[in-house]
Amino acid sequence: MTDQSRAGSSGSLGSIGVEIAGTAMHLPSTKLTNHDLEQMMDTSDEWIIKRTGIHTRRRADIAGGETTSVLASEAMRKALENAKIDPKDLDLLLVATMTCDSPTPSIGCIVAREIGCRDIGAMDINAACSGFLYTICMADAMIRSGQYKTVGVIGADTVTRHIDYSNFGRGAAILFGDGAGAMVLRATDDPSIGMISHEMHADGHGAKHLFIPSCEIDFPEEAEFDERKLDKVQMNGQAVFKFAVTKFQEVIQETLTDSGLTADDIDHFVCHQANSRILDSARERFGIPEEKLLVNIQKYGNTVGASIPIVFDELMSEGKLKKGQKVMFLAFGAGLTWGSSLWQL
Repeated sequence: MTDQSRAGSSGSLGSIGVEIAGTAMHLPSTKLTNHDLEQMMDTSDEWIIKRTGIHTRRRADIAGGETTSVLASEAMRKALENAKIDPKDLDLLLVATMTCDSPTPSIGCIVAREIGCRDIGAMDINAACSGFLYTICMADAMIRSGQYKTVGVIGADTVTRHIDYSNFGRGAAILFGDGAGAMVLRATDDPSIGMISHEMHADGHGAKHLFIPSCEIDFPEEAEFDERKLDKVQMNGQAVFKFAVTKFQEVIQETLTDSGLTADDIDHFVCHQANSRILDSARERFGIPEEKLLVNIQKYGNTVGASIPIVFDELMSEGKLKKGQKVMFLAFGAGLTWGSSLWQL
């Protein structure tokens, strides 16, 4: 077992378990289809689908009020309603995002205010597309510590405001969408429920492959400064794809080895939705049947920190999640970051 999995095992943290009491998602109203993108840049619906699997994605109207904090607040409010928990019963609020409304206040503080929490701890965590996975790992540990009983966890991003919808930014423009997803995690007296094992990794040497520069100094040594790229997603698509395929499969195997399980023992693989080809490669490598790995990228695109909770909420809404099942959350993203979180429901 690795240090990460030992830290996440329920047996090492006493008699407290962690249940997922409620989930929800909230999406911007505007859909951006592949045909819409055909009007903005040199691309085609067929080309986008073949390379990414995406048909449509949501785009937040920031000027119209669809900010990250608004999406996050609505998702959390719905999740609390589904869990039948009052906002004042939350002990802590954690938000995974890389697109704050502004440098400060945090999205966590805004959400706590908007939904009517007490004066609880509230903070943002930025690990890009791996953010929500990092956050649920932290939330599980904090609940098992005995210091917190009920924790709200949100993944929310409005990354399309950092997209250049022209031929110059085409590589990123076809991929990303906006959205929010939320969970309410609650302590239970069954320590077998909650996180069994986890892996969290980062390699800053790969940051040059996926970044958003705000000034000239943010450009890596290998890249020339170009004013048109400021505040826009810059991505080396080939390098990111290779990284994702490799690390995605490696972290699945690490987690299975750490937990003493096989892929057949996992009931659901809840994966970050970045590219359908990356998900297909994992299916083939481990023999995962389609019904165990939900793909919804065709509807939403890559929603960054919102991706995993949106997938989980869809599974919950469709009645596919059952008590006692094992679920492996998986993510990879800018940083470069990647990881897993294996739970028993």
